[in-house]
Amino acid sequence: VQLVESGGGLVQAGGSLRLSCAVFGSIFGITTMGWYRQAPGKQRELVADITSGGSTNYLDSVKDRFTISRDNAKNTVYLQMNSLKPEDTAVYFCNVNVAWGTPGNYWGQGTQVTVSS
Repeated sequence: VQLVESGGGLVQAGGSLRLSCAVFGSIFGITTMGWYRQAPGKQRELVADITSGGSTNYLDSVKDRFTISRDNAKNTVYLQMNSLKPEDTAVYFCNVNVAWGTPGNYWGQGTQVTVSS
């Protein structure tokens, strides 16, 4: 199972970015898909996740600014990030739970998001 992330980069405060994570491999059922982030010197934290049924969960500090979505036909999860703040600067990691085929919990390689003030 391979997770391929894209969409990170450098943006000014108030700007937007859209992260994508596509899942490849022998997978027949992805349950929860999510995005985590880790800033220098800090622990990795859950930013947002989404179940196979579409229920979402967000870190309080990103509510009303970030939106997570998924395309089950493409095995892809997205994170639309608006009104970015310097404190959103971190490496963002995709995480998925695969139920069948090659079951397990998988991580992407991470993509850097840097928000300048």
